[in-house]
Amino acid sequence: MLQQITILGSGSMSTACAVLLAAQPGVRVTLWGRDAAHTAEIARTRENSRLLPGIRLPESVVITNDAEAACRGAEVYIVGIPTQYLRSALETLSPCIQSHVPVVSLVKGIENETLLRPSEILAQVLGPRPIVALSGPSHAEEVAHRMPCSVVLAGHEPAFLKQAQRLFATDRFRVYTNSDLAGVELGGALKNVIAIAAGICDGLGYGDNAKSALVTRGVVEMTRFGVMHTAQEKTFSGLAGLGDLMTTCFSPHGRNRSVGKRLGAGESLSQILSSMAAVAEGVNTARSVHDIALRIGIDMPITEQVYRVLFENLPPREATDALMRRPVRDE
Repeated sequence: MLQQITILGSGSMSTACAVLLAAQPGVRVTLWGRDAAHTAEIARTRENSRLLPGIRLPESVVITNDAEAACRGAEVYIVGIPTQYLRSALETLSPCIQSHVPVVSLVKGIENETLLRPSEILAQVLGPRPIVALSGPSHAEEVAHRMPCSVVLAGHEPAFLKQAQRLFATDRFRVYTNSDLAGVELGGALKNVIAIAAGICDGLGYGDNAKSALVTRGVVEMTRFGVMHTAQEKTFSGLAGLGDLMTTCFSPHGRNRSVGKRLGAGESLSQILSSMAAVAEGVNTARSVHDIALRIGIDMPITEQVYRVLFENLPPREATDALMRRPVRDE
């Protein structure tokens, strides 16, 4: 059983995982944060009031901004740093990160400059080691409150997958395993783009019919993209695909849905992002997915319209009109 756990990143899901794992018998958790002032506040109050308010971190969790102290002696690193900051953070941390210690990634996105998935960035910066991704419908607020939840761990090393599964699994946090790392990571990234579109529907007041149709066609779009990138089709109808998509598109907790809803209601992207404490990964992911789809010729109509709303100032209503006016075809 893995016992010494270091969580790199102090976002909402990292904090929820600290609460979850600290309750496991014999497990010792260290939570490292990049922002010294924010980390000190969490340590002083035992609460991440900025990103996960109302959740008290157990006294047993060590909270630090000292990378060397955080990384020393870890048996597994759990990484919860936003995609676009992941590489720079890892490059800073890498002298402290022990070689061959396995990694669990909580990161959901695609890097803009390289178009790499989080596990690929981790492998590139940290070198060969077991790397798995944890994904699925798992809002941090509900995980921290011990509400029932099911997720999936994906990777190519069966022995470490089983170790990580035993580490995370509780009677309220059910963990499945999957060998389709690409599919699970892409599901977690792509659903955030569709969630922005779903939020736009809400902001425009379009109702349940439009939103349900958009989410359903979003699964088709996600699957099409994934299969072109070695993912398995069935992964997108599982927890990391449809499951995570439904939660993100319909929950009031969803940051990406919230971005879309506010865009649909008439706010500008700059206004929205400047008012948010947490990162909405779907904004940058839309750029990455758009670039990939354009380069290799994948039909991604929903993503294309989200991209145009975000980065070309297309009015949201015109974007939805463009989707509805596409030539009719077989399903």
